[in-house]
Amino acid sequence: QVQLVDSGGDLVQPGGSLRLSCAASGSIFSINAMGWYRQAPEKQRELVASVTISRRTNYADSVKGRFTISRDNAKNTVYLQMNSLKPEDTAVYYCYAEIQRYRGAYFSNYWGQGTQVTVSS
Repeated sequence: QVQLVDSGGDLVQPGGSLRLSCAASGSIFSINAMGWYRQAPEKQRELVASVTISRRTNYADSVKGRFTISRDNAKNTVYLQMNSLKPEDTAVYYCYAEIQRYRGAYFSNYWGQGTQVTVSS
């Protein structure tokens, strides 16, 4: 079994900051990419940021310069530091990880349960 637990969502005022965390646990041999998607009401889920095992990062244009993704490979954890938050950042944020459960297995995507981020005054 593999489990991803994400946390850190909250209500914050515009211009504020939040740090999301997501820890993977269970039967894990290797993790390739990790990252975050978000889904706002009545909108499609969109990729926010991702980071590879070699720490190569990718960001949505809407968050470049404001969000920073990082990972701790020893802890199987990915973080999303969100600064200068805007009302349009309001969404449920889901972490994901590409996980290989044992040597030679295929990599499969696993998801966290989601954490609510609300940016409002």
